[in-house]
Amino acid sequence: MLPTLMRGGTVHMLKGFDPEAVLATIARERINFTLFVPTMIYVLLDHPALSRTDLSSLELVLYGASAISPSRLIEGIERIGPVFSQLYGQTECYPISVLRKKDHDPRTPELFLSCGFPIAACEVRILDDNDQEVKTGEAGEICVRAPHVMAEYWKRPDITAETLNNGWVHTGDIARKDERGYMFILDRKKDMIVSGGFNIFPREVEDVLSQHADVAMVAVVGIPDEKWGEAVTAIVVPREGAKPDPDELINFVKTRKGSAHAPKQIQFVKQLPMTGVGKIDKKVLRAGFWSGRDRMVG
Repeated sequence: MLPTLMRGGTVHMLKGFDPEAVLATIARERINFTLFVPTMIYVLLDHPALSRTDLSSLELVLYGASAISPSRLIEGIERIGPVFSQLYGQTECYPISVLRKKDHDPRTPELFLSCGFPIAACEVRILDDNDQEVKTGEAGEICVRAPHVMAEYWKRPDITAETLNNGWVHTGDIARKDERGYMFILDRKKDMIVSGGFNIFPREVEDVLSQHADVAMVAVVGIPDEKWGEAVTAIVVPREGAKPDPDELINFVKTRKGSAHAPKQIQFVKQLPMTGVGKIDKKVLRAGFWSGRDRMVG
């Protein structure tokens, strides 16, 4: 908002997210820049008014806050235009990295899983549990140092000490970096599932399932299981009019990621619980399975 006002632009603020009102406002006011979380993009793509709305004024659509489905991002580029760019960051340090418009090229779809390059103001390292930088391609925690890093958590010195180490913010996000320098977030460290001795990042399973034609949205969590410790479980919102077969979805993952990543069960729901900022609320999803247990891991 502030950069727009500093450049002499006009900001249009809507009360809540109503897809029809958003589309109408873009067309009527000739909006050229806006910001969405992925869930909002999905809702717009599924809304019948999209196909009859003039969105030609849009020059930049920023998205962030959570992972986006690559297949739905491609759909957005095809139907809305080559106007998408991603910002990655968190309240403790925002932004950290950017995936530019020119990186959103259907000819390089692997980049749709990336959060891009660190911005110029940020020094980013991917570290192991001993705070040593990992090799290219290996997984580790994103740690960042920048002028806009938070000073502390208000009156929480214990949590501050866990997160800040010599000026470096430990984000809790597990990622890898390729030889070009692009970062790929695998998942939140605390969301990792340990099933049958394998460490499984839910996002890897979600990225596969979101490519299935019958899947509108999906969240993957670990639930208690006597045999596996935690069982990979997918909660799926089917696309309108679709009736996906659970076994087909399980095999869809198995053929692409292997048996360890394949969900042990699929549950179908009409909608997923969301946080106030539009992220899927995995705490709520897990709570129903782990209620009455002493811990939230297997």
